[in-house]
Amino acid sequence: MTRNIKYIMIHCTDTCEGREVTAEEVDQWHRQRGFNLIGYHYLIRLDGTVEHGRPLFMPGAACPQGGANKHGIHVCYVGGRNIHGETADTRTEAQRKAMIELLAELKRKYPSAKIVGHRDFNRGKACPCFDAAAQYYYLKCQGVP
Repeated sequence: MTRNIKYIMIHCTDTCEGREVTAEEVDQWHRQRGFNLIGYHYLIRLDGTVEHGRPLFMPGAACPQGGANKHGIHVCYVGGRNIHGETADTRTEAQRKAMIELLAELKRKYPSAKIVGHRDFNRGKACPCFDAAAQYYYLKCQGVP
């Protein structure tokens, strides 16, 4: 089954900086919330390792607003809160590099998809703690490096 991908949506795990989280752990959290599987398609760990989550042929389960699950690929980075528990962009350099590489790969595969943050669909959320659409706009404007 082919999905009509309109969005590449960035999320954060909403965990304190420096605390490592795996896709297996997020899968457990999501199953406890009633999901049948991790809601994200990819998880970017602190060291930049990209773990696969939900298979791409399945809709996401991380943002029900505006058709984002049905038409989106969901990428989550580990972090989102500083050591004081406040929302913050806590991405490590390795995560930043891995995210650019993954987004560039996804844009090559889905060139018309918009890169957005979860917060762009749910105004009450800070996730992913930075403006993903603005930060990665160059992937649309200049083509994929």
